[in-house]
Amino acid sequence: MIDLSPELITILMLGGVFVGLMTGYPLALVIGGIAMVVGFTVFGPNVANVIYSRSSELMIGYIMLAVPLFTFMGNMLEYSGITERLYDALYLWLGGVRGGLALTTLLIGTIMAATVGIIAASVTMLALVGFPSMVKRGYDKSLASGAVCAGGTLGILIPPSIMLVIYGPMAGISVGKLFFGAFMPGFLLSALYMIYVAIRCYLEPQLGPPVPAEERTVPLGKKITMVLTSMVPPVILVLSVLGVIYMGIAPPTEAAGMGALTATLLVIAYRRFSWKVLWQASFGTFTLCGFVLAIGALAFAFTGIFISSGCGDVVKRVVMAAPGGKWGIFLIIQFVIFILGFFIDWIGIVFIMVPIMTPIAVELNFDPVWFAIMVCVNLQTAFMTPPFAAAIFICKGAVPAEYNLTMAEVIRGVIPYVVLILVGLALCVAFPEIILWLPNAMIKPL
Repeated sequence: MIDLSPELITILMLGGVFVGLMTGYPLALVIGGIAMVVGFTVFGPNVANVIYSRSSELMIGYIMLAVPLFTFMGNMLEYSGITERLYDALYLWLGGVRGGLALTTLLIGTIMAATVGIIAASVTMLALVGFPSMVKRGYDKSLASGAVCAGGTLGILIPPSIMLVIYGPMAGISVGKLFFGAFMPGFLLSALYMIYVAIRCYLEPQLGPPVPAEERTVPLGKKITMVLTSMVPPVILVLSVLGVIYMGIAPPTEAAGMGALTATLLVIAYRRFSWKVLWQASFGTFTLCGFVLAIGALAFAFTGIFISSGCGDVVKRVVMAAPGGKWGIFLIIQFVIFILGFFIDWIGIVFIMVPIMTPIAVELNFDPVWFAIMVCVNLQTAFMTPPFAAAIFICKGAVPAEYNLTMAEVIRGVIPYVVLILVGLALCVAFPEIILWLPNAMIKPL
């Protein structure tokens, strides 16, 4: 063992993460390796017990069972055909206005966000259904891809969200409260996105021309029937998951099981079920959950070594000494999260940063639910800020090759939405009840 100061250990661990990421190694290996090396140097062979206890604490956490269940639910919905039916119905109502198909894409992204908690499924579905429809009717490819990415990423914020399921245990906050708190900010972002598209296409009609009337010549009764019937499956799924939580019937983990079962039954009802679909949904679930748990277990070990070495106190002292008082510190924390989103997946940011940030937020007397949702809203930018930008790469990969969508076009399309997320953050600072009203109204203290 070597006697190192907490300040030096802080520099070594945080600097090591930054250097390791620049080498291109996977995040799990970087943080796990740093935890092992620094932990052995400081604590000696006993570090194995620390890493084991920290990792197993996460792996056996009951709430974490919701992660594979929600993931399976989202993967099954990808094969259900619900998105196509919704698009066909809403297209008839909104296609006649400028930017109407982009608005339809964003609206479907919002609806599907309440049923799909993973962005890979949401962005892929919108890229396959919405993007071709828009481009075939003369839409600008940047506008179309931006709507796909922005609408698809809402699923990681609007409940049921895997991000919230993971964040809750990391911060010691009820996942149910986070679900309540995330609804209004999610809908706020959706409204900002749609306002932007409407104004942009009104000022520049060539970017999103209206669909010709002859393509939308359908009797009013049939249009109403199509909307109502296409909305039934999402409503059933929302009630099966969020309804049982909000009515106090089951906690999020059991509700996730209900959602997985309901999604499977919907796939069967729409005659999309097959053993191949079951295999693909299961394999996708195993892949994503393995990725999440690998990062989570090693990040949990990393933060255990970090905090046990006194580094948490070092970070706290540095941050608390920042100018600007309470709100200056808050801005610094949000800025750090925003910058990290350029280089690290949201999973790594949550697992590493939340245990460090949460005590600081408590010290500053921020409402824990409000602070947590602010972090999650900020992390929406991580999906659309290169070089990491998962939504950009998923959209680029999912769009059929014949449309020749370039990475530059997708990046141009998402930049306005990144700005709108920052606007949404500012509104939630100015009006905290956007986040707190629903949790306070639905969950009363004993």
